[in-house]
Amino acid sequence: MIRVLLVDDQTLIREGIKSLLALSGQVSVVAECKDGSEVVAAVRQHQPDLILLDLSMPVCDGIGALRLLQQAGLNLPVLILTTFEEHDLVLQSIQLGARGYLLKDVSLQALTQAIVTLTQGGSCFQSSVTERLLAGIKPAAMPADRHDIDALSEKELEILQLMAGGYSNKEIATALYKSEGTIKNQISSILIKLGVRDRTRAVLLGLELGLIQQR
Repeated sequence: MIRVLLVDDQTLIREGIKSLLALSGQVSVVAECKDGSEVVAAVRQHQPDLILLDLSMPVCDGIGALRLLQQAGLNLPVLILTTFEEHDLVLQSIQLGARGYLLKDVSLQALTQAIVTLTQGGSCFQSSVTERLLAGIKPAAMPADRHDIDALSEKELEILQLMAGGYSNKEIATALYKSEGTIKNQISSILIKLGVRDRTRAVLLGLELGLIQQR
């Protein structure tokens, strides 16, 4: 059973998600938090395999929770569940290490599969959310020369896939047996070829162009 920490300020939502996941036979909600300020203590106490995190919460929202986890040095998969009110929050969550995001109207099967995928080291980006994010950043993200996209090497595509998984330069370097400096240079090359200014836009454009495998 995959052990999940569920973070959402609405009791009814938590109870509903908990009951549904219990039906999957693969996932168990081992702890619940009503806001992000409780997340670090809950992770240390219950040792979950994954955090299922709402973005919009009082006191401490999902972005605040991700920052607290980062500050505490707690690195575990985080799957965002969002109503997609503000795409900037989704972008920030990716930058802070979230490995996936889904809309709250997702099916139980899709939610369960996403949880399994993230705990196996993958990522999961719901296509409808990605399309809406891209609509907001496309003018700044689209490269001037499509040939630059085609020029991405096999190794650069592999690095882009790891970037989509929320891995840091150091983690990518370890996974690929390269120095951190080499990875930094290769990521800079990827950004130039895609015509984007940061990792988040590179991942989103990679998703749109089919350069990244969506799990």
